[in-house]
Amino acid sequence: MFPVRDDNPTTTKPVLTVTLIAVNALIFLYQVSLGSREGQLFVYQFGAIPAVVFGLKQLPASVAAVPPPLSLFTSMFLHGGWMHLIGNMWYLWIFGDNIEHAMGRLRFLIFYILSGLAASLCHGIANPGSTIPTIGASGAISGVLGAYVLLYPRAQVLVLIPLGILTRLIHVPAMLALGLWFVLQLFSGTLSDSQGGGVAWWAHIGGFIAGMLLVGLFKRREIHFFNPPQPRYRSLQDPQER
Repeated sequence: MFPVRDDNPTTTKPVLTVTLIAVNALIFLYQVSLGSREGQLFVYQFGAIPAVVFGLKQLPASVAAVPPPLSLFTSMFLHGGWMHLIGNMWYLWIFGDNIEHAMGRLRFLIFYILSGLAASLCHGIANPGSTIPTIGASGAISGVLGAYVLLYPRAQVLVLIPLGILTRLIHVPAMLALGLWFVLQLFSGTLSDSQGGGVAWWAHIGGFIAGMLLVGLFKRREIHFFNPPQPRYRSLQDPQER
């Protein structure tokens, strides 16, 4: 299932969510502008390499650009391609505004960063000897999804379901859409080759769990868990009474 939108409006403008999307996009454009060879070097300089972070390996002095622990942060703003960037930013756009509203901008920023750091550490713990750079905002965004499940589990999410050459759009509760997403990450992470490239499944898992654990500390006091849905769109089958 691919989310198209959620039916969960907010009363505040998602300034920080839009800013994060813009920053990620601008850094990726710079990364692309470097060309293939320099772009790969950029990824090794600022991506999180588990073996380097845990002190099992060292980057050559000519490559190292930041202290290994800091790479857990810088890696959150790099992406491996256009689809990687667009997919991550699409999820952030759909679900980030509600979490920003629930926390406020500063607390949301701290929450986002902590979720991303936890995601990178989880991936590193699962693959401590890996020398492959881990990049992307998906760990931090997974934290946003974890928070969303606890705050708005009954919010309706319009999802696209591919059925061979056909597709179908249906509304499902966020608990179902994001719960199935998490189960897929857990299943894929269990079966994945820890030393191979591709998707950092355990970063997604760690970020999601971190988001669920941290949301209670960062949400505003008046925001409750398991909020009822606030529909933006009125069904055509339900006429307004007067």
